[in-house]
Amino acid sequence: MSQLSRHGRHLGLLALLLLLCLGAAAARAEVTATTPQTEVRLVSAVTAVGDLAQIPLGIQMVLKSGWKTYWRSPGDAGFAPTIDTAGSQNVAAATFAFPVPHRFELFGLQTFGYGEEVVFPLSITPQTQGQPVHLKAKLRYLVCEQICIPYEHDLNLDLPAGVAGVGSDAALISRYQALVPDAGAKARFTLSDVRVTGSELRISLRSDGAPLVNPDALVEGPDGLYFNKPSVMLAEDGRQADFTLAIERDPAAPDPASTALTLTLFDGQRALEQNVVPEIFADSVTDMPVAATDAPQLWPMLAVALLGGLILNIMPCVLPVLLLKLSHVLEHAGAARRQIRQRFLASAAGIVCAFAVLAAILIGIKQGGQSIGWGIQFQQPIFLGALALLCFVLAANIWGWFQIPVPAFAGAVGTLSERAEKRRPLLGAFLGGILATILATPCSAPFVGTAVGFALARGPIEIMAIFLTLGVGLALPYLAIAAAPRLIGLLPRPGRWMLGLKKLLGLSLAATGLWLGFVLLQQTGFVTLAARDDAAAWRKFDAAAIPALVQDGKVVFVDVTAEWCITCKANKEFVLTREPVAAALAETHAMLADWTRPDPAISAYLASFGRFGIPMNVVYGPGAPDGILLPELLSSDDVMTALKQAK
Repeated sequence: MSQLSRHGRHLGLLALLLLLCLGAAAARAEVTATTPQTEVRLVSAVTAVGDLAQIPLGIQMVLKSGWKTYWRSPGDAGFAPTIDTAGSQNVAAATFAFPVPHRFELFGLQTFGYGEEVVFPLSITPQTQGQPVHLKAKLRYLVCEQICIPYEHDLNLDLPAGVAGVGSDAALISRYQALVPDAGAKARFTLSDVRVTGSELRISLRSDGAPLVNPDALVEGPDGLYFNKPSVMLAEDGRQADFTLAIERDPAAPDPASTALTLTLFDGQRALEQNVVPEIFADSVTDMPVAATDAPQLWPMLAVALLGGLILNIMPCVLPVLLLKLSHVLEHAGAARRQIRQRFLASAAGIVCAFAVLAAILIGIKQGGQSIGWGIQFQQPIFLGALALLCFVLAANIWGWFQIPVPAFAGAVGTLSERAEKRRPLLGAFLGGILATILATPCSAPFVGTAVGFALARGPIEIMAIFLTLGVGLALPYLAIAAAPRLIGLLPRPGRWMLGLKKLLGLSLAATGLWLGFVLLQQTGFVTLAARDDAAAWRKFDAAAIPALVQDGKVVFVDVTAEWCITCKANKEFVLTREPVAAALAETHAMLADWTRPDPAISAYLASFGRFGIPMNVVYGPGAPDGILLPELLSSDDVMTALKQAK
């Protein structure tokens, strides 16, 4: 265990002896374990193993008020949580991650850990993909208040074979996975200087996102090197923090200037973690940290992107296109399986190609130094107008008002026009997939925001990989029918009911066109945005005003939204405007950050949390000065819990 102070090892051993005197709790072979101080759950982001190479799980720990548990390097006392998966079935490896910790100080002792609640992301590598997994996790951890108590639990979890659907705890795991430090991309932190001067380690941190408020630094090194609590010099604009840490060194300890150190620099929930050798930092900072820290995170994030893409199929913007495709196939249920397979493969190819083009465009914009984000094309009036017109044309075509001529417009609606389908069926299916992708981009869903934020904060390779995987996830229903055309036989037989269905689907496309037209009128100034009609007195977003409001004891609720964001509308309709949330928000300083039009300040605010898409909701207060980031899809419990914690 790496030590963070000179006396840490000795105090740690003493603490361990005292803990053994207090006695350990009996082990329990359950998914949930409860003690007088804690409730521990082994949770999963998926309902089955699917064909995932990495299965996203987590260990949730809810602690009684006043009690805490520890980070991977606990400091002057305590020990870190550990997990042992011996006895598991179809488990090749398990990776246990630690979110950003807090510093606790008591009687001059410095410790690092978590209070109230924490989820430790747990990534499982199956020995054989697609086969059931039985996880037997022996968890050992320590909780402390005035006394310290060690606990040990046997937590079991079974995941069957089958489609890896989204589990009920997916958003919870995703939220804490986003708090695991990376090389600084999510927080937009840059390590600008590391050097050893005499008996001091000096570190400089630059923030390209939100200003720094209360930055801190933890340093881990080999035994014999100890780094005290840093003194911090913060620039007036909050963009630069300079840390100075006194170094204590045993006689046989290595020279800190030529030794690899692990630096964890954090400001609230934003963090950077890098491995550096101070004396060669200037030459190695470009090569070493990114290769050592970022690369292993890509594979789990690809699994997140796959699930996010799959979820997009049930979002309101995409569902009409998918249902239209299925209704058309029902009309041709007697066609050869080969033809059905080809059409659905063409649709899937259109989806993946559209995501590839979107990734290439975003890479180009980023390389040009411009702000990027998920759904930013909906901030452009020309795009909105063209898409609104296309939706009206498609709706009119479905209702039979006219037949779109071939070949002039065969591509865009080939899947809906009989003549186009006969002449260019594969082209029509391909461009139908592109349409599904276009309609998907204003939607945010569980996993999508996490995956997109990870990608857009990194380089071209990660952006392309994540977006292609999102495309494959969105295309999974098409690929499933292409792989097994007999699945169509499970659908209802064609009949007169399909005429009503097509009219209803046409109505949904027309409604989409009206909505896009209304957003266009707002963007061009023909319609003035109305004030929010819920109970909170919404104020204009002002990031610079938040620290002062929190210092005055106020709770601040920030809602980053846009008129073109369907998920934002759902959050407002089903959570923010309903009790008890509406009444609670009326007592806060509620800020509305409207991203309907391009706004560099809002883009920077999103990026400060590692987000590049909306919705995003953050709660600040005396109990959470750095902000509590809420999941994309809100629930009343999420909001009320965050408001209570912030207050």
